[in-house]
Amino acid sequence: MLMKSLLVPGIVETLSESVALRQHLHANPELGYEEFSTSNLVAEKLSAYGYEVHRGLGGTGVVGTLTKGNRTRRLGLRADMDALPIQEQTGLNYASKAAGKMHACGHDGHTAALLSAARYLARDDAKFEGTLNLIFQPAEESFGGARRMVEEGLFHLFPCDAVFAFHNMPGFPAGKIGLLPGTFMASSDTVNIRVLGRGGHGSMPHQTVDATLVAAYIVVALQSIVARNVDPRQMSVVTVGAMHAGRAPNVIAETAELHLSVRAYSPEIREQLRERITALVRAQAQVFGAEVEIDYQWRYPPLRNDPEMTRLARKVATDWLGEEGLIQNMEPLTGSEDFSFMLDACAGCYLIVGNGEGMVHTPHYDFNDEILPVAASYWVKLVEAFLI
Repeated sequence: MLMKSLLVPGIVETLSESVALRQHLHANPELGYEEFSTSNLVAEKLSAYGYEVHRGLGGTGVVGTLTKGNRTRRLGLRADMDALPIQEQTGLNYASKAAGKMHACGHDGHTAALLSAARYLARDDAKFEGTLNLIFQPAEESFGGARRMVEEGLFHLFPCDAVFAFHNMPGFPAGKIGLLPGTFMASSDTVNIRVLGRGGHGSMPHQTVDATLVAAYIVVALQSIVARNVDPRQMSVVTVGAMHAGRAPNVIAETAELHLSVRAYSPEIREQLRERITALVRAQAQVFGAEVEIDYQWRYPPLRNDPEMTRLARKVATDWLGEEGLIQNMEPLTGSEDFSFMLDACAGCYLIVGNGEGMVHTPHYDFNDEILPVAASYWVKLVEAFLI
């Protein structure tokens, strides 16, 4: 773990308050576009620190703006605020008070870290000149809050020369920073398939078109796409996460539903997957005399870091922590992030901070408070390097 002497002193001085804030957010999670209390708290904190506060972008989004000196450079830092629909099972004394809602991805820590940095950067002795835009985004988890903020004019209302964000990442050493230029995370699309057959009595299958059987063949056939259609040098994922058909053993189902998660690093492979999935599903249904309805939801594009901004982000980390502060041999991640919409609209970089052991999106996850001052200190270092 990072030596305390390397942390920004002003961040360390207020660490207990930042941890208390993070744990308060953890105990009071709110789902996407429902972050009313969270955004109120964020707005109150930013206002108290001296930021000009703007509300309502993306529904519950908050943007805090601070300008110092006469220089015209503009920097955006983003944190996501929403929780997940998961019932917490950590047993922590600050566990979620909301049934079926939990900060199971660490957005409570992302918000607290950016607020901690915001507090320090508002001090008179903070060493930067220019405009700092702190973006607190709603609805990252599957709802595309970043896309909505961009579409509602985020970078027109708050122009940025670059924008950055981080995510805590279990499975990597606590406090280590990881980043890559170019593609860093995969696209994420959702496909909902409804098979329309002809139901009937289980004793008379010859008079039916068995939707369950059709769905099963579709599931098997889908596995051939990555294995036989996509260049093996390219990453692609087709996961059938859910299948629903029938309710009784002696009734042949008239309908069946499949729900898929589809991922790729390359926009070209992403398009190829859509073409092949659609064609294959329709062909398999036709073989059995069934029909299908396909709802292909084009969701998050691949997350691509700007090379120049990534070099800057890396330099800030190594100047501060040395090469040993970085995650070595970092490779692209197969998860996805709606920060990709912001990076498609503005140059920037997305990075990770190791969270130690564990896994996100589980009932037992918790953000590691030991990395909170690391993330906050990094934001301070980045601002001081960019806004000079």
